[in-house]
Amino acid sequence: MKETDVLVIRQVKTESKRIFSLKFVSFENGLFILLAEGSDRIGSLSVSISSSNKVNTARVIPSKYDSLFISTISERVSLMVNGICIVSLYSMKQLSLDDMKAIMGEIMNIVEESCNENNKKTKLGSFK
Repeated sequence: MKETDVLVIRQVKTESKRIFSLKFVSFENGLFILLAEGSDRIGSLSVSISSSNKVNTARVIPSKYDSLFISTISERVSLMVNGICIVSLYSMKQLSLDDMKAIMGEIMNIVEESCNENNKKTKLGSFK
């Protein structure tokens, strides 16, 4: 793996006592986010790509419960990184608003950390 490729694994515990495994792989041109409740499974899949503040999204595997939420994640993250974002979500039942807030908050924290690290590496690289 290159310096810019990052794997982050975290657990998100929501107020409703649901536990989600969050796996986050960062690349030079985008991200892959895997979110699964219970066991590691691939669930619904949404892909977004942004360029020049414009986003195109495709639902590769539609969600049974939360299609708007998964599309929102992929679009928002792709805009933040100005690249590709692939999101997979497996949940056993529909998410509550509190579940969505907890998940989105954790994802945004990881993306911001990743962006900050990439900016530091870019700045350090320009001084060499």
